[in-house]
Amino acid sequence: MAKQEFREGDHVSWASHSGRAHGVVKEKLIDRTHVRGHTVDASPEDPQYRIRNDHSGRDVAHRPEALRHERR
Repeated sequence: MAKQEFREGDHVSWASHSGRAHGVVKEKLIDRTHVRGHTVDASPEDPQYRIRNDHSGRDVAHRPEALRHERR
């Protein structure tokens, strides 16, 4: 199964401990970086996405398989 692709500005959701969380994709991460003090081991072969959470306004990082497109 091909990995999903997301673009900056896409509205997405993911499973969280309190149900489904929603946010907007800010960027595709293809290098090792830090998001809110956590190391994100992204690479061109295994990208992740920086997402701004709609509820908290904080940035999070997720792999594409954890995300799904949502309509706004």
